[in-house]
Amino acid sequence: MADDSVVGTIFAALDSLGQAFPARFAAAGTEQALRDENAKILGKKGELSAVLKELGKAPPETKKAIGERANTLKQAVERAFDECLRALERAKRDAELNAPPFDLTLPERPPAPLGHKHPISIVREEMISIFATLGFAVHDGPEVELELNNFTKLGFPPDHPATDMQDSFWTTSGKLLRTHTSNVQIRAMSTHKPPMAFIAPGAVYRRDDDITHSPMFHQIEGFLVDERVTFAELKGVLTEFCQRLYGPRTPVRFRPSYFPFTEPSAEVDIGCVFCARPDGTRPGCNRCKGTGWVEILGSGMIHPVVFENCGIDPEKYTGFAFGIGVERVAMLRYGIDDIRALFENDPRFLAQF
Repeated sequence: MADDSVVGTIFAALDSLGQAFPARFAAAGTEQALRDENAKILGKKGELSAVLKELGKAPPETKKAIGERANTLKQAVERAFDECLRALERAKRDAELNAPPFDLTLPERPPAPLGHKHPISIVREEMISIFATLGFAVHDGPEVELELNNFTKLGFPPDHPATDMQDSFWTTSGKLLRTHTSNVQIRAMSTHKPPMAFIAPGAVYRRDDDITHSPMFHQIEGFLVDERVTFAELKGVLTEFCQRLYGPRTPVRFRPSYFPFTEPSAEVDIGCVFCARPDGTRPGCNRCKGTGWVEILGSGMIHPVVFENCGIDPEKYTGFAFGIGVERVAMLRYGIDDIRALFENDPRFLAQF
């Protein structure tokens, strides 16, 4: 008796669902409402699935008849859904065709406000363009680098402070986020034969964070290798670069310095852009510490050890290299006091560029 009762309940539920769904579809006034009703009936957790869960309680000889009835109902629901969906689409199209025509005399909508190029992007593109006209090609390299390319082949001694955990970002696999784009110099010199002249723009990472330093910043490394390259070529290229970037009357000076991978080495200063007067004098200010000069980049002649590490004969070839911080150039160009303003993405700040 119990089995007969289950069969009767299943058939009654199927009949009730078959009688109700046409009205439910007809009452759905939008495509989304129609799809929702269809899902309520045929979905994985729908009403038809709920009825069929009782199939296991029915006698085996009745399951075929129940399955045929359920399949017939499912097909009817699917056909009705397709017909109602087409009817809604036709109604929507008819409404568009019968709607009042567009008034072409109305004024156009104002264009959306345009975005602004970031000052770092503006300066980086200009710097790349200047070096391209001077004969340098762009070379790329990875930001996650081997210690071999980031330090060892550049002549850094094993105990150099830059290799310490507190100065560089190291990974658990013994690699690190490159601290300069000089890693590209090593990769290029290891795979290309002289003559070569490349610049390598990209992001670099160091453990610094204050108003003039950022843990992530941008740098352009440049290097030229050929026979009989002298310090005079280095001075000529960098002086031309600085004066194209800051103006033809910008004073440029070279100061002796030290870098592990160049010898001799020099830091390059330009006349302070903050205290410059129309007559060209620079009385000094707090930004140039009263000297009238501000540092812009480091440079030098490539050390023979670096050539040897890259398989280039230092007896035959010489070359120079330089590294420029893009943020420093941007701050000097636009008179920005705090490097953090370049990374906060304040629309009011960016709109000035």
